[in-house]
Amino acid sequence: MKPKELSDFLASRHTTRDFLSREVPDSVINEIIQDGLTSPSWSNTRPIMVAVASGPARDRISAEFMARWEIVAPVRGSKWGQFKLLFTRRGLPTSNPIVPKPYVAELLPRAQRVGAALFGFLGIDRKDKVARDAAWARNYEFFGAPVELFILTHTSLGKFSANDAGLFVMNLMLGAHARGLGTCAQGALSIYDDIVRAEFNIPEGYELLYGIALGYPSDAKVNSFAAPRLEPKDILATPSR
Repeated sequence: MKPKELSDFLASRHTTRDFLSREVPDSVINEIIQDGLTSPSWSNTRPIMVAVASGPARDRISAEFMARWEIVAPVRGSKWGQFKLLFTRRGLPTSNPIVPKPYVAELLPRAQRVGAALFGFLGIDRKDKVARDAAWARNYEFFGAPVELFILTHTSLGKFSANDAGLFVMNLMLGAHARGLGTCAQGALSIYDDIVRAEFNIPEGYELLYGIALGYPSDAKVNSFAAPRLEPKDILATPSR
């Protein structure tokens, strides 16, 4: 493959936010996981585990995520509502509590930019809380994807496990893209690891990193959304002298 062909292929991958109900064969899932395993890894330790949720397990997990979201959504921004959550504990994160926190000032503009672009593309007003919450809730329906992959990493290697997982997931996503499949990496799913653990045997030492919706893209308008991308200059460190 020529460099330009590779660059075009990489640029053509984008997040899918609406899927067909069409089943993804187990053989294809295994193939893209194998693609993921071609990535580099710290001393080849592969400190990664994948929980593949499909069929009834997928539906149970989605239903439980939705049930907790329906508790949390009405009280977001309400101090009294948040106090009640602390009292009942129902709906509070069981893992990765950093996810619901605001972005730091350095990164916030990037998140705001893509959020505004997506909502504008969908015709959702920034002040329309009902429509915004409905759009967010689609995360817990896995955007209709028939398969959800939950990525777990071993705690012993800390950030290096997360780095290995990122390399693995990128290869997996590109393998899916090459086969006509769509993917959506979902940090929103990282906050309730107990839901995933209830469905899978997760060895001690592994923690949930995030989920990835997997399936065949529909022709819904949202799937033509092109997120703004940074330029190399946006992430290059400036010389100190």
